[in-house]
Amino acid sequence: MLEGQNKIEVKRILSRFGREVVLNARTNFLGKNASGKGSRSLNFDLDVFKNSFSLSFEMEDYMNYQDKGVSGTETKYNTPFAYTNKRPPASAFDKWAIRRGLAGRDEAGRFLSRKSLTFALASHVFKHGIKPSLFFTKAFEKEFRNLPDEIIEAYGLDVERLMEITLKAD
Repeated sequence: MLEGQNKIEVKRILSRFGREVVLNARTNFLGKNASGKGSRSLNFDLDVFKNSFSLSFEMEDYMNYQDKGVSGTETKYNTPFAYTNKRPPASAFDKWAIRRGLAGRDEAGRFLSRKSLTFALASHVFKHGIKPSLFFTKAFEKEFRNLPDEIIEAYGLDVERLMEITLKAD
């Protein structure tokens, strides 16, 4: 049961935990985020009540796939996500290819049209998936290890359960 000073201390500790997870996840995500939109979307929300707390992490939907990865039709990863019969839309790679300065060439050395390039990228991702980066998972687990034992014991927390409960896609 949280009373007065204990409640304030728990809120302080969990706020620090949330800020550090977000900061570390953003650092881990550097170089993977062409537009910066994903990093900017990383945030947390905390409410501490008398006998409990609510902590959630928010991010763009696609970042969950970046973190956990997605198995392709030919390359498999240890992830709950997989491409089976529906390809990612080629249009999803258009702005990404521009930001990365990609310009594919055919066998004769001629530049591919942007439409051909984005189709090729979508086909590659469909076949080979997205390798798990664990940018969020690693940040979360690192900061979880830094939580005081009293907090973990008081709430009966374990890293898998807390991560499952607190990760909320926007």
